[in-house]
Amino acid sequence: MPAERVAMRQAREIIRLKFSANIPTREIARRLGLAPSTVRETLKRFEVSGLGWPLPEGIGESELEAALYANRRGKRGHRRHEEPDWQAVRAELKRKHVTLLIVWDEYIAANPGGYSYSRFCDLYRNWEARLPVTMRQTHAAGERLFVDYAGDGVPIVVDRLTGEIRKAQIFVAVLGVSSFTFAHASWTQALPDWIDAHIQCFAAIGGAPQLLVPDNTKTAVIKACLYDPQVNRTYGEMAAHYDVAILPARPRRPRDKAKVEQAVLIVERWLLGRLRRRIFHSLAEVNAAIAELMTHLNEERPIRRLGVTRRQLLEEIDRPALKPLPLEPYEFCEWRIGRVGIDYHVEIGAHYYSVPHRFARTQIEARLTVRTVEIFLRGERIATHMRASGDHKHTTVPEHMPSSHRRYAGWTIERIRADAGLIGPATAVLCELILEARPHPEQGFRACLGIIRLGGPHGAQRLEAAAERAIEIGARTYGSVKSILDNNLDRRPARERPTDAPPILHPNIRGPRYYN
Repeated sequence: MPAERVAMRQAREIIRLKFSANIPTREIARRLGLAPSTVRETLKRFEVSGLGWPLPEGIGESELEAALYANRRGKRGHRRHEEPDWQAVRAELKRKHVTLLIVWDEYIAANPGGYSYSRFCDLYRNWEARLPVTMRQTHAAGERLFVDYAGDGVPIVVDRLTGEIRKAQIFVAVLGVSSFTFAHASWTQALPDWIDAHIQCFAAIGGAPQLLVPDNTKTAVIKACLYDPQVNRTYGEMAAHYDVAILPARPRRPRDKAKVEQAVLIVERWLLGRLRRRIFHSLAEVNAAIAELMTHLNEERPIRRLGVTRRQLLEEIDRPALKPLPLEPYEFCEWRIGRVGIDYHVEIGAHYYSVPHRFARTQIEARLTVRTVEIFLRGERIATHMRASGDHKHTTVPEHMPSSHRRYAGWTIERIRADAGLIGPATAVLCELILEARPHPEQGFRACLGIIRLGGPHGAQRLEAAAERAIEIGARTYGSVKSILDNNLDRRPARERPTDAPPILHPNIRGPRYYN
């Protein structure tokens, strides 16, 4: 068979030398490095094939081979078997974890005495070679980093008592030239974990590539499109931080990311198979085990046909072409859309943050990091706050308030009591009586504030005297105290009434029942 295969490859040249140059058989054998018997057998097959010299135009190598060797199996006594459905075989091979050996086992079970495994593989490869040609992708050093998630996760026992199991997701990234592979476990495939995995990957390879090639997952691509995909805003900001461009794979075109598909397959077989009997209780344990196995894959296992490791290729080819990392890693942020209320506050994460009052009722965008909240209107930042917990309270910047609101912004009941006490004991008592007389102390807030501010134009001494007179006559309103000061009643001594005098009865005079 080896000599026959060599003759099949050189059949056209044997026929040309014989019938065009009329060279003897032994000389043809010497020139082509063949046995004379092989040359004679080829010429004999040509004579009985019905072909003539020169060969018909357009006849290819496969047609010539078929004409010369079509009956070689029958002459050797080989039986022809029914051809398998190669399209069905190819469809089966696309299934998860299915190989040609598995398909052949099923074929031979249904067809005893059928093709051997090697012949089965040869026939399938010959059939596959006739499929439409796929463009071979070539990668430049440090150009592309392919990213994706593995289909299967690593089970983690999150509760030792109940045995509750939760699967960790495996992020996979691979460089185009060196095939240096990175894997990292996280609880979810959500945006925070997706971004964090990229940051960890850039640190592991020691630089940033020119292009990121993700799948069209919703985490990375909001709207998949062949010509103009819409990338997630946070993902785009992360890429801009590292000066990296994002080039999503075409929808429904797995060949665009064949590199990472193969890396995912390697990671699944390399990691999951070796970790299947281990029990983990935390993500940290899983990532420690993954790091150990990936070190062995990248640094100790040579790539077949190349004889060097992925780490060696990374250091020699990819690393010099990678972009340097920024001084600070990217800080994860989220973008949210909200509308400012009539009180010039916007609710973000169950907390209310102020914006300048002139932007009330407008729609804004909020950028949330771990520590800060930035509020933007049409791309312009209009407010910045430290991020607060979701306590449904308000964070207000005084400069955001209108002047009429700002006047009262810093005043509280405790401050009113303290400032009234600084003026004098009578003023403090009067304010306390006003606050206690209301069903809610806040209802007497403005009256007390107005009384305290009367000390500005009239002085603390006069205000204290006016407060004494107001307490004496039972006047507990801002208007009464102001009237006392405007009419200089605070400078007149109060008339003393005999203790044994009868009470004065008048509908306009409040009695003790009024205060009860």
